[in-house]
Amino acid sequence: MNDSILPEIQDQISSQKQTPEAIFPLLMRAVGENLNCDRVFLYLRNPETQTGKVPYCWCRKSKYPDVTTVEWKKEPASLAQEDPLFAAALRTEPSIFVEDVETANPEIVNKDFEAKEFGHRALIHAHLCSDGLLWGVLQPCVFDRPRVWTYVDRELIAAVTKKIAPLAVAYVTAAQL
Repeated sequence: MNDSILPEIQDQISSQKQTPEAIFPLLMRAVGENLNCDRVFLYLRNPETQTGKVPYCWCRKSKYPDVTTVEWKKEPASLAQEDPLFAAALRTEPSIFVEDVETANPEIVNKDFEAKEFGHRALIHAHLCSDGLLWGVLQPCVFDRPRVWTYVDRELIAAVTKKIAPLAVAYVTAAQL
């Protein structure tokens, strides 16, 4: 990871002493501020039980919905059919950068699903994978306008997902679901 991009959390992510619970809240804010997003949330899941939750969410302003959930919930059996982004994540494909939900290819983005479930206009669907399994999704987004995701944005997400995928596994494993 480029040390100058997220200096406030780089040392903590690299430190073996820091827990996911200490790092993830800082990460949400740092990613949101560095990418100039409206909201960033982290969905964590157990790939064996298909249960998940959003334990961390950062919102730039209170007008953006906080999607934090406390309880682990079973993923709907139809989720991969309804949400092509989630289906791609389950296949552990590379992260997906959506510049405009309204005009995106329907094979990649289900516009109606995104509007109903999330309400954002542009997003990054960043996949946290380990050993061929999906353990989570980091999702920075913008609400009121399309967004062109730059090379620097893409590099930041690639670096962050690589660094935090093991932390996602540790968090989910510790939950013993």
